Amino acid sequence: MSKKYTTLAVLATTLSVGLNAADLPADLQWIDNMNEPLFASEEAQFGGTLRSYMSSFPQTLRSVGPDSNSGLRHYFMDGTPKLAARHPNTNKWIPQLAEAWAYGDDNQTVYFKLNPKAKWSDGEMVTADDYVFMLTYNRSKDIIAPWYNDFFTNKIADVVKIDDYTIAIKSASKMSQDELMIQINLPSNGVQPRPEHFFADAKNDKNGDGIDDNFVRKFNFKAEPTTWAYYMSDVKKGKSVTFKHVGQDWWGYENRYYKNRYNVEKVRLTVIRDADIARKRFEKGDLDAFGLILPSLWHEKADGKPYQNGYIQKFWGYNQTVQGAGGLWMNTSMPMLDDRNVRAGIMYASDYDGMIKNVLRGDYLRLPHGLGAGHGDYDRPDNQAPAFDPEKAIAYFEAAGFDTIGADGIRVNAQGQRLSFDITYGFPPHTPRIAYLKEQAKQAGLEFNLNLVDGSSAFKFVLEKNIS
Repeated sequence: MSKKYTTLAVLATTLSVGLNAADLPADLQWIDNMNEPLFASEEAQFGGTLRSYMSSFPQTLRSVGPDSNSGLRHYFMDGTPKLAARHPNTNKWIPQLAEAWAYGDDNQTVYFKLNPKAKWSDGEMVTADDYVFMLTYNRSKDIIAPWYNDFFTNKIADVVKIDDYTIAIKSASKMSQDELMIQINLPSNGVQPRPEHFFADAKNDKNGDGIDDNFVRKFNFKAEPTTWAYYMSDVKKGKSVTFKHVGQDWWGYENRYYKNRYNVEKVRLTVIRDADIARKRFEKGDLDAFGLILPSLWHEKADGKPYQNGYIQKFWGYNQTVQGAGGLWMNTSMPMLDDRNVRAGIMYASDYDGMIKNVLRGDYLRLPHGLGAGHGDYDRPDNQAPAFDPEKAIAYFEAAGFDTIGADGIRVNAQGQRLSFDITYGFPPHTPRIAYLKEQAKQAGLEFNLNLVDGSSAFKFVLEKNIS
């Protein structure tokens, strides 16, 4: 396995190094990569409203804290500008909120020159203070986000203001230059400025950490300013949300890599709980696009006069974008699943290839492992997913003590425990897939129970570890 992503667990200091302008290393080599090829179409025109849908209304408008991983977090965190980002074609780092960056010789520190024209959607300037406040924000216990508390303590050791538009971010451990940039700029890590002026009035701050003690409730449905091209302009609880473009004078358009991007003036997401109803709304012209990822949609339902007469164009395209993690995730803290033999048995008893062939009409490709593909040099070319093998599964289950077959065909151990697990999922069209896995798993004496949970509730259900 590649060691490029390996990080060391170390104790991070919470004390600032005390850098100032005089301490900025004189021999820094500043990088901006401003000569990479452009990738947005010059034919893109500004204006219009993109009408789409979501299956359930989000439980919060926060990007951290309880219930924040579902719903609209992409619009609040993952999709918003970071200091830098990967070029989609060359894979080199290109500027976003930073104009340039340089690496310290300690293999821990990256220096960034901030774009002095960057603004929040409310018109305030983005400065180094917002990055320093980011550390205060993410370390606060009041946000009730243990992952971010840990990451911004044990991974990000410090954020130092050198001047209003220069900062230094120090990692808690030594890394390669590319690894440092990944840790700082990975969309879901949350290393993005937080508007200090928006959160500054913490009247209820008994613990003195700079964040309102009632943060979760106070900001549950109060969207904060953004540096992105779109800000939340309208919320109809339970019904829809609308994002509006800041305008053609958005600071980002000074950056050549943002040219001709984000050309839609508004994005409106309406709650439509049933995918079939959403498709019908699309065919009537109420929605502007509809994904035909499910084979049943592409092969069966996406037909009729609107398609035959050319009013609706179907498109099947290929790309080489990064494919993220996916599969059946196991709660290894639960009884039985804490046994490696049981987990190995489940792996060999899960017939993904058969599911793709028989349920998904062969339209999908199986990823080599649960962490996805498309990561360039970080992927091993010889990685291959294990094939369905009930005999191997049985051997592992027997090694775990499940050596008896019950009257219903499901394995039982000496304590009378059945080899039975729930599969929790939040998307009804996945039911046929999981039902297929359930039937195939019986060949190894394994029982899968289907547990469908409403979309926005599914994330909460899983995060609370209500899974077995």
